[in-house]
Amino acid sequence: MFEKDLKSTDELAQKYIDNYKKYRGKPLRVLLGFYKGQYHKFLLSAFFFLIKHSPALFSSLLIANVINGVLAGGETAKHAIFVNVLIWLILLSVHLPANYMHTRLRSEVTRSTEAGLRAALVKKLQELSIPYHTRSQSGRLQSKIIRDVEAVETLSSQLFIGVLQIAINLAVMLGITAVKNKLIFVFFLLVSPAASLTIIGFRKKIRKENRSFRMEMEQTSASVMEMVEMVPVTRAHALENVEEKRMGKQLKRTAESGYRLDMVQSNFGAVGWVIFQVFQAICLLFTGFMALRGKILVGDITFYQSSFTTVVNQVTSLMNLLPIITKGLESVTSVGEVLISDDVEENEGKEKMTSLSGNYDFENVSYAYPGMTEDVLKGFSMQVKAGETIAIVGESGSGKSTILSLVIGFMLPTEGKLLVDGKDITGLDLRTYRQFLSVVPQMPVLFTGTLRDNIIYGLSDVPDEEVWKACDAANLTAMVKNLPDGLDSMIEEHGANLSGGQRQRIAIARALIRDPRVIILDEATSALDVVSEKEIQEALGRLIKGRTTFIVAHRLSTVKDADRIAVLDKGRIVEAGSYQELIDKKGAFYNMEKVQMTVQAGS
Repeated sequence: MFEKDLKSTDELAQKYIDNYKKYRGKPLRVLLGFYKGQYHKFLLSAFFFLIKHSPALFSSLLIANVINGVLAGGETAKHAIFVNVLIWLILLSVHLPANYMHTRLRSEVTRSTEAGLRAALVKKLQELSIPYHTRSQSGRLQSKIIRDVEAVETLSSQLFIGVLQIAINLAVMLGITAVKNKLIFVFFLLVSPAASLTIIGFRKKIRKENRSFRMEMEQTSASVMEMVEMVPVTRAHALENVEEKRMGKQLKRTAESGYRLDMVQSNFGAVGWVIFQVFQAICLLFTGFMALRGKILVGDITFYQSSFTTVVNQVTSLMNLLPIITKGLESVTSVGEVLISDDVEENEGKEKMTSLSGNYDFENVSYAYPGMTEDVLKGFSMQVKAGETIAIVGESGSGKSTILSLVIGFMLPTEGKLLVDGKDITGLDLRTYRQFLSVVPQMPVLFTGTLRDNIIYGLSDVPDEEVWKACDAANLTAMVKNLPDGLDSMIEEHGANLSGGQRQRIAIARALIRDPRVIILDEATSALDVVSEKEIQEALGRLIKGRTTFIVAHRLSTVKDADRIAVLDKGRIVEAGSYQELIDKKGAFYNMEKVQMTVQAGS
């Protein structure tokens, strides 16, 4: 329906990002910017709303005309009855087509913008740096994409359609009243000051409580995701009650925040309703006495009472929109926290890599995590030749994973240089560089889908024979053939229906099928049993052949075949060499190996 109005994801994302930056801190201006170039559709939608709503708008006037005609008697009565009923039927006949056009125009704009805003968030999340994602709770980000964007869409509907509809209803009713009797028209206008005073009294409180509730909902979303991920650990240690109490406290805080918001909104609505009902009673009194004095016709009492009810309802609706508008504007701000974040990986304008040999040169590299005063790496220097296998070992916190993150480009040196094939990594388009890399992590990331989809992730038109070759090299073929649907077998979320060794071999097959020039192995066998480790080691041997390889391992027996082993301590290399050279040296590596062998013997 509205696909023709949707631009590409990149164009939409950039449009919304630029809009947020331009009107930073002004959520209403930001919202209006979303719909630039589409305002005419909202106006057309409002026009068709007026047509479709005309039976309700003019019914009281038509009824009043009939009553007045009947009271007059004679031919006037017959004429009044037939003419006014005919007009009513004509208005009813256009209701359905007008309703269709009204809904179509409104939905095209709001739904396409909703989809575009989510697309912009997805694109931005793909651009934001890995440290940003490390700092941000995934539950909070999910809440922004789902809950906040939905609130923005609701705000759009209410602001562009709801407010226009209210304005049209008020304009029609007040216009007819002004033509028929200016004194009653002036009386109707007295509603506005009362409404304004009510809105002013509650506005700040509603905004405050909406913000508080939004923050609590984001925290609840994040806590729920953490709880679900921790279920196996919780169950294994019989900590269900502890987890229930922890979540209970968060849910209680969210409920209390929601309760405060509900009470403020309810009081706001109740006060407004009472005020307007008082005016309704006064209106009946006022028009009744005017009819007694002959100032208006008896039938007009019905029209003015109905008109005043419409005016009251419309002003009440406008007041009731305030909480929705406040919540929506808060969500606009929430979404903007992501879209205007500057913590992005900048690749535009940088050198694109068309090939990679795999030579690396760390020149006095230091790295400190944001907010940390101490460097994780301190003056780290090392040269790696193309096709060489480098193992990095050391105690936890010595900087091993940081080196891998630097090689991948997740992080850039805070001091010194990292040269890739002689080029400073800070000047490279990392997206093109990573096309030549494959990573096999300690905990492989699998998604719900077929085995084939998980292996060829990100690739297209890969023939089955290539997939089977990757499976053979990863020692995965026997397992695949034992599955009921082979490569088309479904993998559950996070690979829950597979063993650790099977998941790891799928990760290796995924790496192999890309034919990378550089391999990064991050504790690829540390969580496996001896049999699985042997199979994985064989597969890894095929994977790293002829490729530059970086291996991080705690289990020192897995790095025996590395060309060089670098031993880290507090971000510095304390010794380096082949496995046998380091054993013969009887230094730090020798002592680490000796401790591990003692532990293994004892177990």
